[in-house]
Amino acid sequence: MTQLKMADLRVGMVLPELTAGPVSRLDLALYCGASGDHNPIHVDIDFARRAGMDDVFAHGMLSMAWLGRLLTQWVPQSTIRRFQVRFAAITRVGEVIHCAGEVRELQQVDGHWLATLALVTRNQQGETKISGEAVLCLPISDREKEQ
Repeated sequence: MTQLKMADLRVGMVLPELTAGPVSRLDLALYCGASGDHNPIHVDIDFARRAGMDDVFAHGMLSMAWLGRLLTQWVPQSTIRRFQVRFAAITRVGEVIHCAGEVRELQQVDGHWLATLALVTRNQQGETKISGEAVLCLPISDREKEQ
C-alpha cells in the first residue's frame, strides 16, 4: 500500500490504476466459493445460454471488489466511510478491467479531511462497467491545524 499523505492530496489527483484480468472462468468459480454467491449464470455456460446470454459473466460484486482493492492499496480500509457503485455493463470472460479513481472534493469537517473520490472500471476497449464514489476520512495533522 502506498501511504497517503494529506499534504499531497489535491482535487484532480488520480489514484494509481489497478488492472485485473483477463477475467477467467477460474476467477468466477473461485469468487463463487469465496462470496457464497453460487448463481449458475456465472459458472454454468448451459444455464447462461438458456437465460439468453452468450456465455457466463462476472459477478458485479467481483468488479466492485477490485475497486475496493484500488482504494485499499492507497489508504487503510479504516479510512473508507462510504463506498457505492452503479453497475453499468456486464464484465465478460476474457476482459481486462482497469480500475481508476480521482479526487473530486476535499473538505475539512470536525477535525478531519473528507475526500470524495470518483471511481470507475473500464474494459480494454474503454467501456465503463462500474461507476461509483467513495468518501475517505483522514485526520487533520497538527501542522495543518496551526495554519
